[in-house]
Amino acid sequence: MRRLTCFVALALTAAAAVAQEGAPAFNQWRGPQRDGHVCGFPAPERWPNALTRVWKVPVGEGHASPIATAESAFVFTREGDNEVIRRLRLATGEPVWRASYPAPYEMNAATRAHGKGPKSTPTLAEGRLYTLGISGILSCLNAASGEEVWRHDFSREFAKSSPLYGAAMSPLVTDGLLIAHVGGHDDGALIAFDAATGDPRWRWSGDGPAYASPIAVEIGGVRQIVTQTQRQIVGIALLDGSLLWSVPFTTPYDQNCVTPVLAGELLVFGGMQQPTLALRVRHQDRWTVERVWETRDATFYMSTPVAVGRWLYGMSERRSGQLVAIDAASGKVEWAGEGRFGDNAALLDVGGALLALRTNADLAVFRTGGATLEEIARYQVADGSTWASPAIVGRSILVKDVDSLYRWDLPR
Repeated sequence: MRRLTCFVALALTAAAAVAQEGAPAFNQWRGPQRDGHVCGFPAPERWPNALTRVWKVPVGEGHASPIATAESAFVFTREGDNEVIRRLRLATGEPVWRASYPAPYEMNAATRAHGKGPKSTPTLAEGRLYTLGISGILSCLNAASGEEVWRHDFSREFAKSSPLYGAAMSPLVTDGLLIAHVGGHDDGALIAFDAATGDPRWRWSGDGPAYASPIAVEIGGVRQIVTQTQRQIVGIALLDGSLLWSVPFTTPYDQNCVTPVLAGELLVFGGMQQPTLALRVRHQDRWTVERVWETRDATFYMSTPVAVGRWLYGMSERRSGQLVAIDAASGKVEWAGEGRFGDNAALLDVGGALLALRTNADLAVFRTGGATLEEIARYQVADGSTWASPAIVGRSILVKDVDSLYRWDLPR
């Protein structure tokens, strides 16, 4: 089933090519399916003692995750008072183009350790690159040339153009629309824009933005956007932006950060100091939301779990960072690690193995397929803190630390 899913995903993303470059291998937040799964990765039977560093390129500060195609890497950063988008040659790290725009930003005191750099991962689709800056500037560039196609600055529309700790949700492109939750604390809107022109198509103004990124799913024959907002979990009709269903969900300090996870027919959500819960959403005469399970034995803060078969693998905030394996059908925590794994970890399933990049630039590899996670390799992959998720294309693993981008390769 996973092989079929990967085949379909690669076929569907073929239309997002960059000027004769082929289909993007890792074109958005959490990969081509937006679910933490990497298709076509040549996972070795035996992981090597070391990865090969191909290049390291200074690119500017920030924690936006890189994305990549078979030939290019794209990275979104800050240099001084400007936000900068770069396209680099994947083979050498050499620049293809660089684009920037003014984006002065005063950070919340609680986020000073993270810097002023952007946090939102770019999205590549149909030859266009989309970015959301930390202050809420939404841009569309020609991915081949770096030329601006359209841009929206929401500072005149909302009292605050980004939430308390800076914009972090990653734009979603689906069905010809670009979906972004813009605005600030207590005053924002989930807006669908025409992906090609930037013209607004609909908006839902029921809540301010959070830091989680939306996903697109089909439930009861209805395509919809599912996301965490400032105070809710919502399903929004992709056709017209109408609210289909909602569930109250709040976390301390308004930090809804976890991207929704589709596990079979269940939608799984989590948040800081809140139970992890699974919802079954149905539509007959009306929309109904059933709480199938919830657990406090594994709660999630900024790290989004990955659904692999019957399991949810994730890093709970408990015990200073604790890896867990959860039965996705029942919510039972079948296994938990020793703890002290770290402040945060970005997780990717590469087929038979789970990669976990911690904030200390430690990349751990775990064998998957059962109710435990067995560590099989560990690598140091950067010189600074790595809050961004890695991007994987072929044998290459791209890692962004505080100010540089690295390419690491598995030996052939």
